Amino acid sequence: MTNEFSNTTIENGIAIVEVNHAPANALSSACITELRSVFNNLSEDDSVSAIILTGAGRFFIAGADIKEFTDALGSQEKGLEMAALGQKICDEIEAMKKPVIAAINGPCLGGGLEVALGCHYRISTPSAILGLPELQLGLIPTFGGTQRLSRVTDTQTALELILTSKQLNGEEAKEKGIVQLVVSSESLLMTAKTIAKSFIEGKSMTSVTRAVECVIQGANESLQDGLKRERERFSELFLTADAKEGVEAFVEKRKPVFKHL
Repeated sequence: MTNEFSNTTIENGIAIVEVNHAPANALSSACITELRSVFNNLSEDDSVSAIILTGAGRFFIAGADIKEFTDALGSQEKGLEMAALGQKICDEIEAMKKPVIAAINGPCLGGGLEVALGCHYRISTPSAILGLPELQLGLIPTFGGTQRLSRVTDTQTALELILTSKQLNGEEAKEKGIVQLVVSSESLLMTAKTIAKSFIEGKSMTSVTRAVECVIQGANESLQDGLKRERERFSELFLTADAKEGVEAFVEKRKPVFKHL
């Protein structure tokens, strides 16, 4: 499916969402709104079990559309609207119950890195550039960067990268825990597909979605609230046909045939 700012293809249960907003895949308000719709539709699409987010051309996502900042200057209300919209797309990606992988193929800066941080798994090429340079504009990261970066690294690393506006290559980002894997440009998408496949192959989506929910939501809850959610989702699975099939297949020493029910 081709939209104004993105392309979506579905292969073997894996959706590939390619941001395509030349020249640098900047996140304009219209682009963000479209991506929110794309992810919402994929969330409801039973033929999709995992999602890969990447960029067209040389860029992953270079950041927010700075041209829109010009029109917002002088208005705190417009600033709030822009921040809220950017946070919504990142929140909604993070809240997806289907695994979302960011395949970072090029510059991933500002809002681009913030979107990637909202994804559940991040793969990068060695030459990709990652950073939060907003302070150089007299601004701060506002699509969730001040919060999520410290959660995937630590407070000291987040402060260092934000305050210095330092840009990292793929290997440096991996050393700091921002990406989990670094692969060549040629193998990036294939590796992302392989990882996505490993997340869902031989598994029931009734359990995959609950596992993702428990981990992601639990990170923002108290331990006791997270454990309560875990108990509830676990017990719900005892009512599903797939749990019955999985347990019986294990006892009978055969591969389960899940119907995602």
